[in-house]
Amino acid sequence: MPTILVCDDDKQIVEAINIYLTGEGFNVIKAYDGYEALELLEKNEVNLMIVDVMMPGLDGIRTTLKVRETSSIPIIILSAKSEDTDKILGLNIGADDYITKPFNPLELVARVKSQLRRYTQLGNLNQQGSSQVYKCGGLMINDENKEVTVDGEPIKLTPIEYNILLLLVKNAGKVFSMTKFTKNLDEDAIGADNTVAVHIRHIREKIEINPKEPPLLKRSVWGRRLVRSRNSKESPDGRKKRQTHFSSVSSASFTFSLPA
Repeated sequence: MPTILVCDDDKQIVEAINIYLTGEGFNVIKAYDGYEALELLEKNEVNLMIVDVMMPGLDGIRTTLKVRETSSIPIIILSAKSEDTDKILGLNIGADDYITKPFNPLELVARVKSQLRRYTQLGNLNQQGSSQVYKCGGLMINDENKEVTVDGEPIKLTPIEYNILLLLVKNAGKVFSMTKFTKNLDEDAIGADNTVAVHIRHIREKIEINPKEPPLLKRSVWGRRLVRSRNSKESPDGRKKRQTHFSSVSSASFTFSLPA
């Protein structure tokens, strides 16, 4: 079974996560600060890491940055901060998912399984990939070895970033809305539109010469869409009436352009 490294300075939280993960058959390694987590990563084969943001010594942000220098294993960040800016920061520095405290342990287990499933599909745990190479100008994706290069230089992507880029390259020229991303990638972790946009921006910064004017990965549409919701409201006579409301939310679409 996969090995999960859990790092949090709160020992009660670590023990609680340990109980739920081992109950699902996972092997769990415990760490209580960033330095200890990095040491355990060097000594053990770890398939996924769960790390808290606020820790003494080496915090979760700097720990994630250090891990990303040498590894692309999925990283789930735990934090008491729930603001979008904090989530975006975590994703920008290389995390694959972000869960705010307090959290439902069953949801955490589900997200762990989702990340590992995606990680396996990318071939980091399962090497049974198709021997296909995709080339677009200077960009090349070897889907068998899960390697991405730009003009011969290797590019490090997180599992989610790789999956998004591969999907776009395989469907070069097609427009993908945020909804299509979540449906095609089975993305439980990147459901919010702004979170998907963060991953797209991060990919741009890695593969484009000028991310502000990307020749490959382009935003096709930026606008707003109507979302319908229904609820029931009790009338003065005691009867319930169903009401339909429409709200406007921002949306974006992206396309991968083949170079001329």
